[in-house]
Amino acid sequence: MDQQAPPRKSGVRSALEHTGIPASWLSARPRLPSRNWCIFISITSSLISYYAYDRHQARAIRQSYIDRVKHLGEEPMGSLERPRKVVVYGAKWPGDEDHLRAVRFFKKYVKPVLVAAAIDYDIVGTRHSGDLADRIASDVIKERRVALGIDPPAMFPVALPNQLTPEQQSARELEGGVILIGRHTLKEYMAGLKRGWGGGLDRVDREDELAQELASDGKFDELPTSPASSLHYPPTASSPPSIDSTPPTTLPPHPPLLLLPCINYVGFRYIPHMIWGVFNERHKTRIGCEAAYSLIVNTTRDFQGPDLTLESGHGFSLDVQPAEGQETNEKESKVAQGQPQGGDLDFFLSSESVLASHSPLSNIASSRKSYYNSLPARLAAARQLARGEREPTKEEANNPPPSEVELRAERLNKELRWRGEEEGWRIVRPGSGVRWDEKFRGVLRVFENRVDDERAQDKHRDARMGRHDGS
Repeated sequence: MDQQAPPRKSGVRSALEHTGIPASWLSARPRLPSRNWCIFISITSSLISYYAYDRHQARAIRQSYIDRVKHLGEEPMGSLERPRKVVVYGAKWPGDEDHLRAVRFFKKYVKPVLVAAAIDYDIVGTRHSGDLADRIASDVIKERRVALGIDPPAMFPVALPNQLTPEQQSARELEGGVILIGRHTLKEYMAGLKRGWGGGLDRVDREDELAQELASDGKFDELPTSPASSLHYPPTASSPPSIDSTPPTTLPPHPPLLLLPCINYVGFRYIPHMIWGVFNERHKTRIGCEAAYSLIVNTTRDFQGPDLTLESGHGFSLDVQPAEGQETNEKESKVAQGQPQGGDLDFFLSSESVLASHSPLSNIASSRKSYYNSLPARLAAARQLARGEREPTKEEANNPPPSEVELRAERLNKELRWRGEEEGWRIVRPGSGVRWDEKFRGVLRVFENRVDDERAQDKHRDARMGRHDGS
């Protein structure tokens, strides 16, 4: 019986075999992967493709807006001219330890377009809730005191050739604008404006004011049986005399506001929203670029205040200030359920639903209770060691406990932080509403969304062309 001859190898296969590639690899026949591998490859390739598509679209959107405004940045400027400048405010989002989240949103989605148009900016970030409201109120009071001649205007020690006069500096600020990132930033900003323009002119130092309050609450008083109970602690410095001045009835011009929608998802329940955001970067890019373009075009309108029917009592209160632990009343509940105030005070109202679970009040109450429960023992140990009533333990020798002075400073810092966070939460909490004063009506202005106007004009033009072609 004749032996069957082996199949003849092609020249390519013979050459590959001489390179050292195993023959089994060359004779293997391709086949489809298993069912599980097909599922894995399909899902992975789909996610990668969608991610790549999203990033490509985001870059295209950003570049399209940069191309619209880059001619402004290429215009020559004189040696004494200054570019337009805006101020960016980003308050800390409640529940998020990263206090610069809003600032990074601006840098990633708004800044590239502003830089292309040669617009300068100053970023003002805050570390704790309520800090922005305090800063704005302090700046307004300082401005009022200078305008009334109580305080001298801030001047450079050495006059520079390109130094702006106070009038020129004020004009430059009005030509620029203010960017408010998120509804929570708008709430703090408006609360600071109302406090600054609606109160007196006394410059109150919160630290000194709180130190006077804490010095008389008895937390550091010694027991009557203590041998040093007669020690007297001198009071802190008295506050400066009050300045008799009523709030102004009319306000000076104010830089226009750019209301930038921004929401921050914090917590396990919002993991699906976080995943959605990773694959939909183009939407945030479009929001930031449209906002920057509206600021660059510099078309403004009056800030729309609340409806008078709501303000007169037929709706909810516009300035809700509940006490600590107090339950919300019926009007506040309506606000928490999303009942609008009216006008621009309803800016990004839907974002308040995300804040509901980030109240710091319970954590503050727990931390305060734990701290004050341990304070008497720490204070007694500090006094015993300071008076030489006993020798320090081995642990105290290795890690000296704080002295009474250090405990007082520690308590002051903790109370400053706790009370500031409580006040900040009362400002931004869901249902609190945006603070409003009728003196703001006609003074505050906002940048119009020019992109929406251009889209409406395009649709109107297309509709007219369509009717003309069909006629």
